[in-house]
Amino acid sequence: MAQGVFQHLVDQRRVSSKYRVDSAGIGNWHDGELADPRMRRTALRHNIKLDGRARQFKIEDFDRFDLVVAMDRRNRDDLLRLARTESDRHKIHLMREYDIEAAGNLDVPDPYYSESRGFENVYQIVRRASQTLLHSLEKM
Repeated sequence: MAQGVFQHLVDQRRVSSKYRVDSAGIGNWHDGELADPRMRRTALRHNIKLDGRARQFKIEDFDRFDLVVAMDRRNRDDLLRLARTESDRHKIHLMREYDIEAAGNLDVPDPYYSESRGFENVYQIVRRASQTLLHSLEKM
């Protein structure tokens, strides 16, 4: 969802040549799969098509990207363990660091075991955070 939403915002603002947006998970248990059908339906309701396939995060991703955004503290901690250098560690942030409504809750909830409202809630969180993140990047 985060990749799709951020890419959508970048495309809307016509700044896609400035950003390479990708998504990866810590584990490989979903390698090659599409996003959860409920997440894809939620995204489509907001005119965002999620057609990317899951892949596992690779150490080389620290070299390919200036920013690595984790959805929750557990994933952030896993990424910190993978980081080779202080420079790698400084690239790692939580998505909700950019959510103006986070109110200290820095984990994006996992909607997998929830009803459709959970997927919509995740969309709203990711949209808010992505808007703030893109705005801050554009000011740099």
